[in-house]
Amino acid sequence: MIVLTHEDVADLLPMTEAIEVVATVMKGVSARTAQLPLRAIVPVGGDNKMGVMPGSIADPQCYGVKLVSLFPGNPAKGLSSHRGAIVLFEAETGAAVAMMDASLLTAVRTAAASAVATRALAPERAETLALIGYGEQAEHHLEAMLAVRPIRQVAVAGRSAEKAAAFAEAAAKHHPGVQFTSGDDLRAAVEGAEIVCTVTASPAPIVMGDWVRPGAHVNVVGSSIPSMREVDDRMIQRGAIWVDYLPSTLAQAGEIVDMIAAGSFRAEDLKGEIGALLSGGVAGRESADQITIYRSLGIAAQDLAAAHHVLERAKAEGRGQTVRL
Repeated sequence: MIVLTHEDVADLLPMTEAIEVVATVMKGVSARTAQLPLRAIVPVGGDNKMGVMPGSIADPQCYGVKLVSLFPGNPAKGLSSHRGAIVLFEAETGAAVAMMDASLLTAVRTAAASAVATRALAPERAETLALIGYGEQAEHHLEAMLAVRPIRQVAVAGRSAEKAAAFAEAAAKHHPGVQFTSGDDLRAAVEGAEIVCTVTASPAPIVMGDWVRPGAHVNVVGSSIPSMREVDDRMIQRGAIWVDYLPSTLAQAGEIVDMIAAGSFRAEDLKGEIGALLSGGVAGRESADQITIYRSLGIAAQDLAAAHHVLERAKAEGRGQTVRL
């Protein structure tokens, strides 16, 4: 088995490569060549949880499991809210062939999935971006959006104007060709953006559908369990929605689950999975004024494909520590 650290993953999974890896595997997901049990969530004290995400994919052929701790208080300690490990198995003999840090891989593949959806759905010349949130996912979503659209202006917004300003100041140093603004006025940030990414841990809606301008694209990312939701009902009513995996959306996307239970939305109202859109099985944006939404939950297939990519590069470059089990 090869053991790979956070630094190994950082070097071996650049965003541009992650985007193509995720795009490929999502086509397989929608073709139902993957086995993806729903994520299990285990309470481990207070607001903390452990997520268990097993799965199997056909291309590349492998299977494995991600064990990840979800600790919302970690950012205040300078740590990722998602910490854990991915164990990857090969399909021929069932051997465990790699274990690697899951925190960075999760962040990169999540942002890469948003980039895949943005590339498929957002206006091609979109130049304005709103990041709602200023944590680890905001950092990677900024990189991902810059990789697929000619972003020139970024508004960073959240509950803390100070934290938003600190994020914007740091980001401006890395992206000198981009103009950054920041603050705690979420509405102003959303109203001015052609692309919106919600990347918070909010348990209740903080972004309203009436704020979104016609023709915008929205990536709803931060909430991954049914009890959490970042957007209100109006967002779901106004937008055309594509998802990563329908079974998980209908079980774990809080706003969708709530509205179906209330009778104000139907599963049939979803446009379909992003992989089916990429493969030509479902239609994409219908007009310049249509609001498009990608509802991201994150699935094990993305983790497995990204982990396999990291492993192959590690073997080619002699990276990692080899251990005997």
